[in-house]
Parts: sequence; structure tokens; C-alpha cells
Amino acid sequence: MNSIDLKKSLIPLIKSQIPTFIWGSPGVGKSSLISQIAQESNMEFIDLRLSLLDPTDLRGVPFFDQTTKTAIWAKPEFLPNSNSEEFGILFLDEINSAPPTIQAAAYQLILDRKIGEYTLPKNYSIIAAGNYENDRGVTYRMPTPLANRFIHMYFDIDFTSWKQWAYSVNIDKRIISYLSYKPSNLFTFDPKSNEKSFATPRSWKYVDDVLKSELELELLENVISGAIGKDSATEFLNYCKIMNDLPSIEDICNGIEVDLPTKNSAMYALTIGIVYALKQNATKEQISNVISFAITLSGEFSMLLMKDLQEEGVEVESNPMWKDWIDAHRFLIQ
Repeated sequence: MNSIDLKKSLIPLIKSQIPTFIWGSPGVGKSSLISQIAQESNMEFIDLRLSLLDPTDLRGVPFFDQTTKTAIWAKPEFLPNSNSEEFGILFLDEINSAPPTIQAAAYQLILDRKIGEYTLPKNYSIIAAGNYENDRGVTYRMPTPLANRFIHMYFDIDFTSWKQWAYSVNIDKRIISYLSYKPSNLFTFDPKSNEKSFATPRSWKYVDDVLKSELELELLENVISGAIGKDSATEFLNYCKIMNDLPSIEDICNGIEVDLPTKNSAMYALTIGIVYALKQNATKEQISNVISFAITLSGEFSMLLMKDLQEEGVEVESNPMWKDWIDAHRFLIQ
């Protein structure tokens, strides 16, 4: 299930407080997706890595009550207050990387919403996540009683969904452009490989952070290689050099004629650059100029440009030039 469909499915499950387990390979963005849902829904978000705990951390530490002459379990500080009226998500990440004793301690919390003397607040939902057992991570087979306490959903990599997210958070246009040209490099994880660095949505976000940092240019390739692997880094940086030779996007937006690149890689870079330019408070005239420019492009890149502009909320369909573009590319739309 791609991230868009998964998100749509999770929201009602979270509101209904139905425990759900998300399976996915390393770095696909499982925790980021749940955090985004919490933020957009104005819910508190507690990210709990069970693999870092032992059973007493989760159940609490017992102490002797002098008044009642009994042992009382002290609530762990990282769990939300039982009396809280806030809506929230308790995210149990890497649950199948936790030893069986920890997983066993989580049984009661997941099914009965309590553990020992602690009770989860009434407005909290439980979502868990973990990597596939064949991904060469540290995992333990999930006991059947625990697995049966969840609805299981599977997070698949989908470039179109990732690109929509990348636009929304202003990922560097060079990254979006490169991956539009070669979407297979969004995720290069191979469970059989011994490489420590490989491309995932998470590691491409690291590349974005590196590009926005003050890192010296001569160090860039080594650092990016450490995020996505040497082959992907070399290819990406070579692609960035192509972008430096593109025609002026400002001229295109202002209706000035330019010479088109001859390489497909450069055309991918140009269309992504135009989308980014029009996202920044474009005028109606500039949108008209870009649609006129799109009419001159081959069907593949004209469709790519218009589709991305629509997905990013640029008002192309209400523009006077929209009908001319439809007429020019009607054969592709039908």
C-alpha cells in the first residue's frame, strides 16, 4: 500500500482506536507518516522504541507502600498521564526488534490498554511498526498472540506518493528532478548486499539536509555517499551539473523564448524547476507563459509539467491558455 492510501486507511483506524501494525523495509518513512498524521490531527505523539527497553521499563518499577503494606508499580515517565484528556498516539516502533520478554510485556498494554496499575488515557490510540523479518535487521518472530492483537498493513514504496510529499516539504528540487528521471533510485535497499549505505526515502531526506547545510563542496560527494551509497551519489551529483546548464526558468515564466535541452535528463530537471518557480506566488501571466511553453514540448514532458503543476495547486485549468494546451495534446488525454 502506498503512503497516500496507507495514510487514508490509518486515520479512521486511529480515530476508532483500533491497534494497527505497519510493516515496511528500513527507511521507508513509517514513523514519519504516523508523526505527520498526529501533527495534522493536532494529536500528541509519543514515539516509543521497545527495542531499547526492558520489561521493568515498560511495566514500571515496584516500590513498597508503607501505608497499605503492598508493592506498587511506579508508572514509567515516558507514558502519557492516565488522566490526560488530550487525543494522542502511542507509537510502538521496532516492536518486532524487541526481545520476546518485552513483546510479552506489551501484550496487556495493546489489548487491554493497561499494564500493571497503569491505564492508557481514553483518547490515545496505539500504532506499532516494524521491519520485515527478511530485511536483515535485528528482529524476533512475533508471537501469534501478539500478532493477533493488530490489524496488519504493509507500507510499499511508491515514487508518485513520495514526490507529492517531497514537494510539500520543499525537498531540494535537484533531488526531485533526479528521482523523476530515475525513480528506481528512490529505494535501493538489497537485503543480500553488505553495503552499509543505500538509498531510501529517509536517506534522501538526509541528502536534502546536507545540500541545505554549509558543507564545503569538495566534501559533498563523500558525505552524500555515506547517505545513499557511492554509485547513487556519483550519479546524482553528475545530474546536478546538468541542471547548471539549463535555460533560464525566469525567462520561460516571462514568456521569453529559450533553446530546449536535447537530453531527457535535462528536460526532467527543467520541468521540476518550472514547477518550483510557479509555486512561489506565480502571476496569472506567468502561468499563461508556462502553459504556452508546455504546448511546444513533447507529449511526455508536457504532460509531466502540467500534472505536477496541478498536483501542487497551481491554477492551470482556470487559465485562458488551458484550452489551447488541451487542444494541442488531446491525443494524449483521450
